Amino acid sequence: MATLYSLTAEYTQLLEMAEDPDTSPETMADTLEALSGEIEYKADGYGMVIRELSADSDKLKSEITRLKERKDAIDNNIKRMKESLQAAMIATEKRKFKTTLFTFSVQKNPASVVMDEPCIENIPEDYLRYKDPDIDKKRILADIKAGKDLTGIAHLVQTESLRIK
Repeated sequence: MATLYSLTAEYTQLLEMAEDPDTSPETMADTLEALSGEIEYKADGYGMVIRELSADSDKLKSEITRLKERKDAIDNNIKRMKESLQAAMIATEKRKFKTTLFTFSVQKNPASVVMDEPCIENIPEDYLRYKDPDIDKKRILADIKAGKDLTGIAHLVQTESLRIK
């Protein structure tokens, strides 16, 4: 395994465990606790492992994007081929036939609704559905920061997170 840094055996083992999806959180916690050294030494080791895992994650993300684009291209080709075959079958009036490998047929799909009147104001109330209300947390945040008292409704919580540069 090529790594960005030269890792000690302990941190190499930690990296391998972190990359293994079968490693339990308890096992990871025990291994992290057992690592020897001062906090600064441990922090450097953690930083190296985190940087390596982040690089792996970025590689996987770009591979997912590449594969999704390939899948979309294949799906589009399938759609075009089906549309072309269907058009040919309709044009030749061969709406159903069998070959050695497949049975082909053009058949009707279930009926679907097409709206003649796109303006919702002209649709009778019986045909309307209403969504459940949603909470506007951005507005609540802005109001609390502006000094509005929302006691019993919402409050601010300030958390912390680790940044490694």
